Amino acid sequence: MSAEQVTDNMGELHWFKSSHSGSDGGDCVEVATGPDAVYVRDSKAAGDGPILRIGRDGWAAFTALVR
Repeated sequence: MSAEQVTDNMGELHWFKSSHSGSDGGDCVEVATGPDAVYVRDSKAAGDGPILRIGRDGWAAFTALVR
């Protein structure tokens, strides 16, 4: 799997946090989907922190391994 940090055109993404995340501001990641990739960021640094872009094949392989 490969991932790269991106900084452009991020305003068009709709971010989602896991329903398993608590509302107490714990350690969470947010995910957004694009036409050819999945984007991941730290919810505590949303807007200011890095965003990783992962190809759909890489994301599918990752989620298959963590299930």
